[in-house]
Amino acid sequence: MPVSGILVIDKPPGWTSFDVVAFVRGRSGVKRVGHAGTLDPAATGVLTLLMGTATRLTEYLVDAGKRYTATVELGVETDTYDRDGAVISEVDASQITQAQVEAALSAFKGNLMQVPPAYSAIKRAGEASYKAARRGDAVAMEPRPVRIDDITVISYEPPFLTLDVQCGKGFYVRSLAHDLGASLGVGGTLAALRRTRVGAFDVEHAVDLETLRAELDDGSWQGRLWAPDEVLLGLRAAVLADTNRARLLVGLDPQIDAQGAADERCRAYDASGEFLAVLRHEGQRWRPEKVFASPAQDEADPA
Repeated sequence: MPVSGILVIDKPPGWTSFDVVAFVRGRSGVKRVGHAGTLDPAATGVLTLLMGTATRLTEYLVDAGKRYTATVELGVETDTYDRDGAVISEVDASQITQAQVEAALSAFKGNLMQVPPAYSAIKRAGEASYKAARRGDAVAMEPRPVRIDDITVISYEPPFLTLDVQCGKGFYVRSLAHDLGASLGVGGTLAALRRTRVGAFDVEHAVDLETLRAELDDGSWQGRLWAPDEVLLGLRAAVLADTNRARLLVGLDPQIDAQGAADERCRAYDASGEFLAVLRHEGQRWRPEKVFASPAQDEADPA
């Protein structure tokens, strides 16, 4: 039976997110492998890989909240907003107190507009902005709405500040380091970053690549896979009777009396517990947004 599920990796430093995808694809033999949320090469921690039909759930995991442990070096400003870049300025930041840091951090909680780093993969006129920046082109990045759910100081030993950051999608911790340093008047850059959670997947759920390499070789790695619908456990669930299951599989809306908020999504299962679809509430109906089961499910997986 074709492989489908979620593999949670503890990415080591020096690997790109695509390197990890290519490694797992090559060693596992699974052709459809993607990741939900890029980590910079220097960063470590949770990288969620979706495999087989689970790749169709990528957007829901990309939208999920994330958590990071970030070390900011105050007094240093770089062009990439992290220590991989060229130093633009460097000053003594030893006079900055923790009280000043915490006062400055209060401005970064909640919903805000953030300017992404020029050295990022965001497309401008069809080209990743980092390519233009590397050519020496002037790159003006537009601010984007982002969200910080919580941010706390883990430790502060000047000039190094370690933060616990819980945020929404599209948030750049490098920009936080840069903007925090600017607000303190000394500059700042990201010295280290570790992602500790993506959605429901904590780093405790993750496997390191050396362990995974051995398991890929001996064939035991599939025991690491999470079911695809694990991505959706924050949503309500509907159990469809046989009639509604049949309607769903021929492209018709299931007849469900339960009310929902506009654009609310839910998980749909049949009486046996098989994951069937993601439904979205529209008007007074629940419409199929993504269907995973098929009439030929018992004969062949559509992946």
